[in-house]
Amino acid sequence: MTRRIFFKLFVFFILVIAAGTVTLDLTVRAAWERSLYSTIERNLSQKVLMFANRVRTATPNQYAAIAKEASEAAGARATIIDSQGKVLADSEANPPEMENHATRPEFIAALHGQVGENSRTSRTVGIDFLYVAAPIPNGAVRLAYPLSAISEVNSTVTSYLLRASLLAGLVAAVLAFVASRSISRRLKAIVQFSEKIAAGDLGARVEAGDSTDEITMVAGALDRTARRLEQSFRALDTSRKELEAVLNSMREGVIATDAAGRVIWGNRRMQELVPSGVRIGSPLVETLRDPDLLRAAEDAGKSGAAHTERVTWASAGKSFSVTAAPMPGGGVVAVLYDLSEIERLEKTRRDFIANVSHELRTPLTSIQGYTETLLDGLPADPAMTIEFLEIIRKNAARMSRLTEDLLTLARVESGEQSFRFEGVPASALLADAEETLRELVRSRGAELRIVESVNDVVQADRDTIHQVFVNLVDNAVKYAPGKEIQLGARLEEKSVEFFVRDFGPGIGSEHLPRLFERFYRVDKARSRESGGTGLGLAIVKHIVRKHGGTVSAKSAVNRGAEFVFSLPLALTPAEMARA
Repeated sequence: MTRRIFFKLFVFFILVIAAGTVTLDLTVRAAWERSLYSTIERNLSQKVLMFANRVRTATPNQYAAIAKEASEAAGARATIIDSQGKVLADSEANPPEMENHATRPEFIAALHGQVGENSRTSRTVGIDFLYVAAPIPNGAVRLAYPLSAISEVNSTVTSYLLRASLLAGLVAAVLAFVASRSISRRLKAIVQFSEKIAAGDLGARVEAGDSTDEITMVAGALDRTARRLEQSFRALDTSRKELEAVLNSMREGVIATDAAGRVIWGNRRMQELVPSGVRIGSPLVETLRDPDLLRAAEDAGKSGAAHTERVTWASAGKSFSVTAAPMPGGGVVAVLYDLSEIERLEKTRRDFIANVSHELRTPLTSIQGYTETLLDGLPADPAMTIEFLEIIRKNAARMSRLTEDLLTLARVESGEQSFRFEGVPASALLADAEETLRELVRSRGAELRIVESVNDVVQADRDTIHQVFVNLVDNAVKYAPGKEIQLGARLEEKSVEFFVRDFGPGIGSEHLPRLFERFYRVDKARSRESGGTGLGLAIVKHIVRKHGGTVSAKSAVNRGAEFVFSLPLALTPAEMARA
């Protein structure tokens, strides 16, 4: 493109220079010719008068000599003519051989007392002459100047003008080349700058230069426009990134479509909800395959108003409250609020209330029944009275344990339970548990033994970890009476893994995922008979999690069970300094 601009500018400049040169040449040459002709004419007029004065005082015998002298002095042909037009003397021809000049215009004017002139081709010598005649007594004198001399002078002048014009044209062409190249380069810079802006490079700049011409003004205006565009787009990009950061930090899924129903954006939560990922540029149906979700988005687009609907997304296995609203430029934005956790918590709350009510109803019924029996009248047999009172005591103790476990679980879950973390050797935690629980296990016909230990230091609260061991050992003794209970610890990569192992009837695999839920029992009748509250393993789970560890169970039917929990290793002084 810039080459075309350069070529056009250069050709234009050359044409302007050529037109100016030709016009100047023609004007100067024509003026020169007119000026030269006028000068020669005046000179001949003056000299013909001088020639006439000499002839007036001369005799006819002197005419030939005077004509010769006048011719040499004027550089022109001299002729003396009588009043009848007969040539009396001539500087270049024999008078008798010359024709009569009575009809010559300049001669006729001279006979009338004027200086006459005329230009024509001479019949005698056959070339163009300028004739000037002046009157004398009884005739006239005439000078004839050859116009070929004027043509020679004109040729010489034309030659000089042509050479000067060519030189001027060459210099002008060089200047035109330089000017065209300069303008072309400046326009090329502007074109390249515009192409970069069109390609999205808003950081591109063009130098305006120090000149004050229109090209510089255009370059400056474009550069200022680019700077403002860059600032505007930078602000828009910052706003977009901030909006994306906000939307990506939302727990709700957000997805937007254009007027054609194609997906234009989806936040991080939406990417997690869709197994195949949000497909930008594809129809919404390829991302949200649930008909209820699609209907909510379609209703918002058709009605032009926000639309909220509760839907169950089968493929995601979740329930959502979907709010879809139209966008100003066409399209729809939909926000999916996950109700699954709220519904799960609500169900947990209902189950918890039901379980607590159920757990309290049995002992309360027993206490109420036996109390009413005693109030109606003491049995005749004192042993029966003692038996009733013992039943009341056992149920009251069961309610007390249930209340205590509920309070413990509530304190741990809410963070009210205080933990005093310190570095404790894993072997010390095992020894504390073995020493405290040994007699309790023996009283139930079993043995408690440490089978594996390590001395690595873990970060733990001794009291709550001891409670973990108490709950796990108590659980093992209840389900495996008369069997050996094993304690142990082994070193893992960044933690110590503790275990409590029994050799009882084991636990079916279908129960393992729910073992640590509140009030979940594998054998409900046996658990209540042994006085269990169904909260021990839930308390274990929450205490271990507060320590930053994990808890799990391994078992199979008739192969015993092993409950495992991990505690993180304590930091060394060097690691604590770096932290």
